[in-house]
Parts: sequence; structure tokens; C-alpha cells
Amino acid sequence: MLVCSQTAEAKTPPAISAANSGLKTAYFGAGCFWKVQYIFSKVPGVVKTKVGYSGGTIKNPTYEQVCSHATKHVETVEVEYDPKKTTFKQLLQVFWSNHDPTTLNRQGPDIGDQYRSVVFYTDESQKEEAIQLKKQLNDAHRFSKPIVTAIEPASKFYDAEDYHQDYFKKHGQTCE
Repeated sequence: MLVCSQTAEAKTPPAISAANSGLKTAYFGAGCFWKVQYIFSKVPGVVKTKVGYSGGTIKNPTYEQVCSHATKHVETVEVEYDPKKTTFKQLLQVFWSNHDPTTLNRQGPDIGDQYRSVVFYTDESQKEEAIQLKKQLNDAHRFSKPIVTAIEPASKFYDAEDYHQDYFKKHGQTCE
């Protein structure tokens, strides 16, 4: 078990992360954030990814607190992207293609509410696109069961501890 006394740093999610740069930010929960970060970091147009915690009830949660299920936080990936090179809809397609959005509070062997499938939207456009694509996928029976992915407003995003950042890259792991 990894133990870290470092607390998470809070940020209020921006609709546009760096207004002058034209970059946008998206937040996704799709199971263990190590894999999710790795996948999004490979998408053309994604400038930066970071893992952390969103949607919970306490400030500055630690990994241990999130894993205790007492905080209601979700392991989340912050995706900073250039909308001239990739769209939010394309990011949603990557999101829904790389996890099972039909299982509630679990992905593979990882079980718990911190692994739930969720899109945290930063503006009405992201909300509408997520709702619309979820409906299209359900209507097309893309999955054998209905999608249970939550679509919720982004709240505070707390950076995860340093040892979680770029975990696959640091440890020579891939998802290919």
C-alpha cells in the first residue's frame, strides 16, 4: 500500500483553462485514473492531462480518503485540449470507447463509487453534447446494456498525489 501525506490542491474547473491560449478543459471519470490519463494523453490535440478527484464532499481529499468511500469523490482526469485540433465530441467518443459505461461503480476489477463513469461538464455546450452522444449510443444499442454514465456539473478538482500523475508513463506501462 502506498502512503502519502500530501494533500490535494483544489482548482475551480474553468470552461476555458487559459483564456488567452484558447485551450479548453474537460473532466472524465472512467475507472482507475492511471489508464484513463494514459489514453487521453495519446489523443491528438490534447495538450495536458492530470489526475485528481472530483464530485466529492470534502476539501483536499487524499487517495486513502477517496478509497474509503466516505468522500464520494471520483477518480477523475483533467484533459486540457486545443479545440482547433480536437473537439469535445471526439473526447467523448474516446471516453465511451475506452471503458464500460454500463457498469455502475466499477470498471473491471476496480469496485467502488470512486470508479464510477461520469462526465463532469464545464459549460452548457459540453452538457448538451454529452447528453446527446449518450442518447445516440443508447439508441444505437452500441452496448449490450444501457449506459449508466452520469453527466454532472464540474465542481472543484483536486490534484491527486504526485505518485499518481502519469503513472503508466513513469512505470513503463501501456494500454495498447
